[in-house]
Amino acid sequence: MIPRAKSSLTHVDESGDAHMVDVSDKHPTLRTAIARGQVRMNQETLDLIKQDGIKKGNVLAVAQIAGITGAKSCSQIIPLCHPINITKVSVKLNLVEKSHEEPLCCSVDIEAQVRCKGETGVEMEALSAVSIAALTVFDMCKAVSKDMRIENIRVVEKTGGKSGSWKLNE
Repeated sequence: MIPRAKSSLTHVDESGDAHMVDVSDKHPTLRTAIARGQVRMNQETLDLIKQDGIKKGNVLAVAQIAGITGAKSCSQIIPLCHPINITKVSVKLNLVEKSHEEPLCCSVDIEAQVRCKGETGVEMEALSAVSIAALTVFDMCKAVSKDMRIENIRVVEKTGGKSGSWKLNE
């Protein structure tokens, strides 16, 4: 057996094995997280989304519902996430036309906000919402554009809990 270095990671025990953190001693607080990301694409694909011309259906409506489902399913797909009693999920998708000449000049920008009153934060749920919404946009549009890129998925703000509030300076 290879000796493991002691870790300060919360999901690793004294012997270096992964485990779910025990949050039973924490007091429930109101917690929020906001995450963002984008799907970069060409103008033609963006125009088809705007005109509801994608054969699989209304891209923005389906991606919004998929993102909400992604937040609710987070603990089922990420092994060490706690199941959380989410009190609110919102997923917003905005079409962005850019004026520069590169091929992927447009995007669907995605923002998810997740809230709960609980013992642990909802950053992973917000990230899951954005990720699943972005994957859904990609899936629905891949027949017309193979060169789309999912980019820049990140937490931009969180509130609540022992560590308090935090906001990314963008």
